[in-house]
Amino acid sequence: MTASLSDLTAALLEAAGKAGAESADALAVDGTAVSIEIRKGALEQAERSEGVEIGLRVLMGRRQACVSASDTSAATITALAERAVAMAREAPEDPHAGLAEPGQLAQGWDLAALDLADAAP
Repeated sequence: MTASLSDLTAALLEAAGKAGAESADALAVDGTAVSIEIRKGALEQAERSEGVEIGLRVLMGRRQACVSASDTSAATITALAERAVAMAREAPEDPHAGLAEPGQLAQGWDLAALDLADAAP
């Protein structure tokens, strides 16, 4: 990964603004997956995959659209934002669509208290 997740979300939001979005939110996730298959006590297959996924939601009034990609190039980010704005313009109005108010956002997360793993049997 060449850009940080924070840089990717900033680029998505900037591209959304340039494409004409009234407001937007973005996400970037860096993930790793491992899959191991055993048959009759013998390893049959082992796979590992890594990747970064990005997503963008744009709002045009009470219309919204969501898009995502696994390509994090600048050209893809621009195209993603333009596509999201075009889709939002055609979407039906949703009276509940919108960004969260600042008071609705979680504050003071205790990330160390989260149980993020299950013990293997």
